[in-house]
Amino acid sequence: MAESFVSRTGGMQVGKSMSSSWYQKHAQQVSAQYESVDAQDVHGWLLDYLPTGCGRILDVGAGSGRDAVWLAGLGHDVVAVEPSPAMREEAMRRHGNVSIQWLDERLPDLPKTSRQGPFDLILLSAVWMHVPVSERKRAFRKLIHLLKPQGTLAVTLRLGPGVAEREVHAVSPEELETLAYDHGAFVACREESRDCLGREDVRWAQIAIRFPNDGAGTLPLLRHIILKQNKSATYKLALLRTLCRIAEGVAGVARINEDDTVSIPMGLVALTWLRLFMPLLDRQFPQHPTNIGHQGLGFVKEAFLQLRGLSHLDLRMGMRVGEESGAALHQALKDAAVNIKAMPATYMTYPNGGQILKVQSGARRRRPKHVRLDEDYLFSFGEMRVPQDLWQTLRKHAVWVEPVVVSEWSEMIRSYAQGQDRQIDESRIKEAMIWAEPERDTRVPRNQALLLLEGKRLYCVWSGKRLRKDSLDMDHCLPWSVWSCGDLWNLMPAHRTVNQNKKRDLLPSDSVMDAAEDRILDWWGKAYSREALLQEQFFLEAASSLPGIQPGDHALDEIFESVCLQRAKLRRDQQAPEWDG
Repeated sequence: MAESFVSRTGGMQVGKSMSSSWYQKHAQQVSAQYESVDAQDVHGWLLDYLPTGCGRILDVGAGSGRDAVWLAGLGHDVVAVEPSPAMREEAMRRHGNVSIQWLDERLPDLPKTSRQGPFDLILLSAVWMHVPVSERKRAFRKLIHLLKPQGTLAVTLRLGPGVAEREVHAVSPEELETLAYDHGAFVACREESRDCLGREDVRWAQIAIRFPNDGAGTLPLLRHIILKQNKSATYKLALLRTLCRIAEGVAGVARINEDDTVSIPMGLVALTWLRLFMPLLDRQFPQHPTNIGHQGLGFVKEAFLQLRGLSHLDLRMGMRVGEESGAALHQALKDAAVNIKAMPATYMTYPNGGQILKVQSGARRRRPKHVRLDEDYLFSFGEMRVPQDLWQTLRKHAVWVEPVVVSEWSEMIRSYAQGQDRQIDESRIKEAMIWAEPERDTRVPRNQALLLLEGKRLYCVWSGKRLRKDSLDMDHCLPWSVWSCGDLWNLMPAHRTVNQNKKRDLLPSDSVMDAAEDRILDWWGKAYSREALLQEQFFLEAASSLPGIQPGDHALDEIFESVCLQRAKLRRDQQAPEWDG
């Protein structure tokens, strides 16, 4: 059962307000009404998230102390934060015999509370509506920092009309889901229940937010690097996002070593690094306090500037570059590799010291006349050795890690710009952070499909229907919303009705894949066998991104089996919903 809208908080917003004054004047009335409801009736849904044994619990906006007393009675150490003096006095009058630590603080700062953490569970019940929208990201960040790696942030939101006499702000579960996602957490539980005072126009959302658990302790390490470790520039974040992109999209290039590390080609690290930075620098977004555009960055040399004729979206494995552009790209990769080794790879450390990522430089090599971004070429720049447990975490949880990196990187850009008396619109940063464009990725397979349509030999891989130009869609077999992969093998001709009204952004089920196997193999064979360069790109991309495919493997049925394995991995790791046809 959810609690009433009669809030127990003394106004958790910043500064004086109509709401905080109201709680001061009505503390006894509010407390009496609040205490009329049993805490376990309100928060029974939390029993599955409470720590075993004696845990550390933070009750933010504790009001009359009802919930803090209930939690303390279950054997936990409770810190209760309440900024209203009248509410705190009423709470201690009612529950002075219960061992609870009371603090006079308010969101978003909580300096005294920070010294008491971290906590197994943090409760915000009927509090979030009092936090102004402009302060919520900062407040959420503070709460997440106070949470233990396996802890829970529990929030109840009032869903219903506002209250005129108190200052409240609109809330929604979707806002909390977005904040959680941006901080590497996820919504583990989202339920709705009725108002315990019987008001039919009021319902309550009950939300439990947790961190993914990798079982190896590396997710807390990543959160430490992203959110807490000192940074004088965006380089550490750029390197982490680089590793996320490689782990999620081209993990097939990794080589497992005997010393519990994984070797990643340094040329691929440098290539991905360049791809991430190019749109940011073209828009003059600062990467350290004094940087504007291309000035003052160690990897931005003459060769980098010569790449401005290339689209960053084309910097991917399988790309073939002509002599002139190839010379510039080769040198830019060398410059980036040197800079990455000297800066972020050196200074990204464990909390107690010690370098996480080791870089081994490659042997001197003359630039090839035509650059082909394949595995051998990219390894010629050396290798980055990533601890195997960290690599496995990135492979499994990049979907959680990367948004945190992007959010923090964007925040650093805004902060640097403000220090330069510049304002950068958030939408412009978001646009520059886009990794790939699905429509751009579909151009090559669409052209191949149109050629096949001329001979009336093209069918929807899912339904078997013959396709025409007005019914042709190019569908991501493993959907873009689940895995941003635009490789040739992942793009299938589909009937527009099936793609847009049925499959949409769902994973095809095992049975759907089985039924479509012959049509998928037929499409791959007809679309990519006629041109040597396209065929080479198809197999190179498959070897780079799919599990178990080695360079030189040209068996389409083996690639299909590997797609099915990747489908199962996405289903398991992300709990992605399925389409059963």
